[in-house]
Amino acid sequence: MAKTLVLTEKPSVAKDIARVLGCKKNGNGCIIGDKYVVTWALGHLVTLADPEAYSDKYKNWRMEDLPMLPEKFRLVVIGQTSKQFKAVSTLLGSSEFGKVVIATDAGREGELVARWIIAKAGCKKPMERLWISSQTDKAIKEGFASLKPASQYDNLFRSAQSRAQADWLVGLNVTRALTCKHNAQLSAGRVQTPTLAMIIRREEEILKFRPADYFTVRADFGAFTALYKDKHNQARMFDAAKAQAVAQNVRGTQGVISQVNKTYKFKAPPAAYDLTELQRDANKKYGYSAKQTLSIMQSLYETHKLLTYPRTDSRYITKDVVPTLPERLKAISIGPYREFAGALLRQKTIQTKYIVNDAKVTDHHAIIPTEQYVDLNRLSNDERHIYDLVVRRFLAVLSAPYEYNEVQVKITSGSYDFYAKGQTVISAGWKALYGSSSFDENDDEDMRDQSLPSLVQGTKTGFKEVRIVNGKTKPPARYTEATLLTAMENPSSQVEDGALKTALKNAGGIGTPATRADIIEKLFDCFYIERRGKEIHPTSKGRQLVSIVPEDLRSAELTARWEQKLSLIADGKVRDRDFINEMRTYASSLVSDVKKSRAQYRHDNITREVCPECGKYLLEVNGKKGKMLVCQDRECGYRKSLSVITNARCPRCHKKLEMRGEGEKKMFYCVCGYREKLSDFEKRRSTDGAGKRDVEKYLREQSRQPKPGNTALADQLAALLEGEE
Repeated sequence: MAKTLVLTEKPSVAKDIARVLGCKKNGNGCIIGDKYVVTWALGHLVTLADPEAYSDKYKNWRMEDLPMLPEKFRLVVIGQTSKQFKAVSTLLGSSEFGKVVIATDAGREGELVARWIIAKAGCKKPMERLWISSQTDKAIKEGFASLKPASQYDNLFRSAQSRAQADWLVGLNVTRALTCKHNAQLSAGRVQTPTLAMIIRREEEILKFRPADYFTVRADFGAFTALYKDKHNQARMFDAAKAQAVAQNVRGTQGVISQVNKTYKFKAPPAAYDLTELQRDANKKYGYSAKQTLSIMQSLYETHKLLTYPRTDSRYITKDVVPTLPERLKAISIGPYREFAGALLRQKTIQTKYIVNDAKVTDHHAIIPTEQYVDLNRLSNDERHIYDLVVRRFLAVLSAPYEYNEVQVKITSGSYDFYAKGQTVISAGWKALYGSSSFDENDDEDMRDQSLPSLVQGTKTGFKEVRIVNGKTKPPARYTEATLLTAMENPSSQVEDGALKTALKNAGGIGTPATRADIIEKLFDCFYIERRGKEIHPTSKGRQLVSIVPEDLRSAELTARWEQKLSLIADGKVRDRDFINEMRTYASSLVSDVKKSRAQYRHDNITREVCPECGKYLLEVNGKKGKMLVCQDRECGYRKSLSVITNARCPRCHKKLEMRGEGEKKMFYCVCGYREKLSDFEKRRSTDGAGKRDVEKYLREQSRQPKPGNTALADQLAALLEGEE
């Protein structure tokens, strides 16, 4: 009897599936069993060929050779993983197997990974699809018991392939056109460029902003305080004399409690996490980058099997998941979660109204715990942090609402009205999970809740003290990774057309939860943006790029139009061939725009240090981990580290120290002015294990850094093909 070949996306997933299927013998790039053989990719094993594969003329970057418009796209095996592709290809071609089960990640990109491998191997065997949202043994068994015909996902594959081919046509053509015209390492794409444009627009708003003084009048009534508001319900006054008049006219007077409104209110728990919301909260609470959070999530999903599929854009589950909730609650009934999980399990019926919504679940449901028992001691500190966020949110969304009575009071003195607001908690509900750290971002900044005494309408109360508080209007805040993720998820302000707004909303914004982290990292890697603390600042290179790219690429409208078409392709309503032909025409027009443009690009960060590889002057840039020198020549790619922000702390101000120099000249510097040689630092901290580990960690990281070479542009283009979605 013929065996079944199972193709997974990663070795870790292959091992889990092989164990469940009873495959125990190791083979060449596979695990062998009596009925099944499980093999794996290493992410993408096959990708779209570089331009050089279509013609030798593309080996040199020349404007006259653009645009590049292949009639038929070619697939090539990725060199670094060619050994595994050969093993997989041999298995796919073996007569030992009667059918293939595609078990790559259940989503658009996972479908592409498998189909390209199968196409490149020339496999024509019957195929089925495993579609699961978690890697627990139970989920795998249930998934294999309900395999789907692979043909059901043909249109999803066509959509994924169309996205990749369109990004090739637009991204590589515009990148080459910009680079050739300005002789600088420049790149553009339909996701990275509008994201960069948002950052630059915010910076322009900040630079144009002019702060204005405003005044508020606050009154102390002994047991509580109140805030003056005018007839338009505005507390801020931009006329100091007006504020002085209000304060002067009520000082020493008796006010009347003219209104006491007591209202019952409740706040429903927040929805469960999708990847973007989790990345946002992890950045706010722990300072993790979006890419770091995704990496930790992958470990919790694949290695520990404690959380469900991370690359999801849904914050709900479907009805069929509800019967599994008690088992999931039992699995997390440990340590800090035992009390809350136990209380939910003791209820006759678990409340699911805030987590179940079949209509809002597409490929995968929200990120929730699996039924796998957890041993918290086996998790790293970072894994504990992310696991804690997900588990508390899961418990919260199954909990009762936060209930309270809100009391609003108005005190009148003549023609002046002062307002106070207070809360009395009836039931903490879901907020009990967060204790004192619970907050509401929508709370009125000018009228904070306070404990109010029992107040009766019509009674008098004296103004004990009246003071004028001076403030200044603030510019918009610079983006952090958390707020940038929000902007990428909701970029509707960039789009005016109603249908495109809807398409962009349905698509979940620009990029996907799985690719946004890579897009942000790419902007850092290309030196278009830099971090200063948690804030993101555009560089001169980034600002210039946005000014010289074709205007069409600066707006999220392009992604909206693409996603509209890709969605129709996935639904079988639009032919992928028609979409790609449209993209060929579009890429040609973009190249033409660059050729005709009179825009100029100028290196304003050039140094007098000469590149040892090509002799051109080097550019000084702020990398993710410190200052660097990089070659301005796109064909060279030389780079050299000048300084690195380490984990070692300054003994004076406790900020992270910057390390500069090479060899024996390595020295720590701090923004407060503190300096110390590395050798002296090591002597001073020899008895301090933590400090010593910080230095050792830094030195290990340095030793692992790739040597300077001509790979920068190749890496950039590889990231373009894999990261632009």
